[in-house]
Amino acid sequence: MELSIADPKGLIRESYRIEGIGDAECRSIFMDWALSLEPGVDAREAMRVVLAAYEGAPGHPMSAVLSEGLTRADAAGTRRGGRAARFAPGA
Repeated sequence: MELSIADPKGLIRESYRIEGIGDAECRSIFMDWALSLEPGVDAREAMRVVLAAYEGAPGHPMSAVLSEGLTRADAAGTRRGGRAARFAPGA
């Protein structure tokens, strides 16, 4: 995946350029970024691409937010909730 697809509006790129940005601002930008992804784009893959592009800034709060988002997205894939859990075989 290309960076232009992973960060279509350049929101993540701009967050890395803001001096003194904090966790709260990065989380807000992350939400805007996630909503700006085109339909069909795998958000987990987009997070991996963006993290790789900015690996030179490991201590940046956006790197932490992206890493957390990736970890939570991977863990969320194992949860079965709602109707799927109630009607699952053996449930």
